[in-house]
Amino acid sequence: MQNFKKYLLLSFAALAFVSCSNNDDPVANNVTLEFNNTFKNNTIVLGDAASTSATTNTSAGGQIHHFSELKYVISNIRLIKEDGSEVTYNVNDLDKGATVIDQSKAASLSYILSNIPSATYKQIKFGLGIKPEINTLDQVRFPNFYAAAGANDTKMHWEWGTGYRFTKIEGFYDVDNKALSIHTGSTVEGTAPNYTQGVNAYRDITLNLTTNAIVGGSAPKIKIKADFDKLLSGKTNTITLGAGNATPSIHTAANMVLYVDNLGGNGSSDISGMFSITSVEN
Repeated sequence: MQNFKKYLLLSFAALAFVSCSNNDDPVANNVTLEFNNTFKNNTIVLGDAASTSATTNTSAGGQIHHFSELKYVISNIRLIKEDGSEVTYNVNDLDKGATVIDQSKAASLSYILSNIPSATYKQIKFGLGIKPEINTLDQVRFPNFYAAAGANDTKMHWEWGTGYRFTKIEGFYDVDNKALSIHTGSTVEGTAPNYTQGVNAYRDITLNLTTNAIVGGSAPKIKIKADFDKLLSGKTNTITLGAGNATPSIHTAANMVLYVDNLGGNGSSDISGMFSITSVEN
């Protein structure tokens, strides 16, 4: 009987410890998104036309190319729980829920999502670019993002339009280093103030996590690869650069959509584009 009482006391103590431990878990914690921009599996090093250290890629069409500038906008971030319910992260506030990933700025490659509710998450969704409802150069509503995106060394505003650039890629191609300049973003038609939507270059990305992200006592890091080999050699289009499609001054909106679908997916058969999850660190 004495041993039985000891067993009961130990059992109650264990239950009390588990209960206290669960109660000590925070109701929210941070999640860090860490972006690695690559050509296939090689992290991109930027360089000018004469650079000997820049990471060089060869497309499916056999074209050699490298980048001197690489930027893109991530917004509309959502985390999906095990039960399929969705936790949104400031999806209508560019100041708090959007960022410019800039390969030349190491600090920009990690983006912290703060106060994510404690739960187990199986999937992440985010936008490449900015959804049409808030894609305006609104300095009053979103002063911080407006300033950061429009800074002299960022230049993610269209000079001629009302919205943002979604991706900005500068570089060189072929052995003679011809200029490569791919800018994407939604377009408008008509005249002010009666603009209508032209090309919608926003793409919604959906990625399954390699391991569930457990938010609570830990603050997970989700590592995301963006493989810019897909720029010319995507799941949707194989592109050969030439006189009619290598720079914004000459390529059409239809040309631009080929790049958009490669980088962000076509929204139907491809909803991941160039992105993939490489790991989750809990």
